[in-house]
Amino acid sequence: MATAYSLNHPSVRMYNMDIKDFSVNDITRDLGLGKGDIDVVIGGPPCQAYSTVGKRLIDDPRGKLFQEYFRMLSELRPKVFVFENVKGLLSMSGGDLIKTIVSLFRSLGYDVNTKILNAADYGAPQIRERVILAGTLLGGQFRYPAPTHYNPENGRIAGLKPYVTLGEAIGDLPELKNGSEALEYTVPPQNEYQELMRRNCRDELRDHNVPKNGEHLVRLMEALPDGGSPNDVEESLRPKSGFANTYCRLWWNKPSTTITRNLGCVSSSRCIHPRQPRPLSTREGARLQGFPDDYVFYGSRSERNLQIGNAVPTFLSLAIKESVKGYLDKYDRELTQEELLGKRGTSTEYIQTELF
Repeated sequence: MATAYSLNHPSVRMYNMDIKDFSVNDITRDLGLGKGDIDVVIGGPPCQAYSTVGKRLIDDPRGKLFQEYFRMLSELRPKVFVFENVKGLLSMSGGDLIKTIVSLFRSLGYDVNTKILNAADYGAPQIRERVILAGTLLGGQFRYPAPTHYNPENGRIAGLKPYVTLGEAIGDLPELKNGSEALEYTVPPQNEYQELMRRNCRDELRDHNVPKNGEHLVRLMEALPDGGSPNDVEESLRPKSGFANTYCRLWWNKPSTTITRNLGCVSSSRCIHPRQPRPLSTREGARLQGFPDDYVFYGSRSERNLQIGNAVPTFLSLAIKESVKGYLDKYDRELTQEELLGKRGTSTEYIQTELF
């Protein structure tokens, strides 16, 4: 992931190292910044390993990534932090885990807000709910981004756009057969979303390929209706094992369900193309996460799919970024007014650090 990020953002300083070996001393040495100089820290440490709460949470060796996030907040003291995690975090340990996490952040002096945000509400062609904790040191109210899109199945909402569907997101990409690859576009963009995805891309099409599946799986996929599951096909084609949401087609006229790192594996969570007997291609997965077509991924197909499936959809990231910027801008305006009255020193330049 670090390699891919550096390929796409060559001007950004990247520390590709174990987080436990990273500290404020590295930033002070390289950038001349110390405690309190960083404005924003963003991270999403996995919490699935936690089964204990209270003080044991920090001592639990399975929780090292969370420990390091907590440590970095202690060392850096950013004005704002954003903590992203799976929706299931709210129910882990009977709800005690999230209470403990919030309590730990508050022990550092942060006002902490918690909200579930759905990426589809902000223009992503994917239903993907995430818990977003926002912590602030400056006082005042942090406002989460207002939705820009709505679910048309629940009725129209004035001033908002309907959800972007899977078909609208990937409908211009060439058809693929089992185990094949397409290297160039065959039709121009058909809508605003496709135009955005192709705005800065070169002529060649990257990462639009799928693995080769056995004949039995191909016949199963051919038999599946739009949005269908193995229960919708004859018994002889049904897999011998699997969960309710595996070996299932996506819907053409709806947003995708949450995609995962296994988006190219038919036996994974719903990831079969709505109109073709194959799983999603790497590029289609990237489209559903909001990565433009010129974004470069690195490594094997499975490694590239990992980089895509583990990401936060770009449209949700941008919406959160605007909320953070609005909060800091408000603080900056108030600070400037105080400066005019001779009450405070100079304002602070915004610096963002992302912790992965």
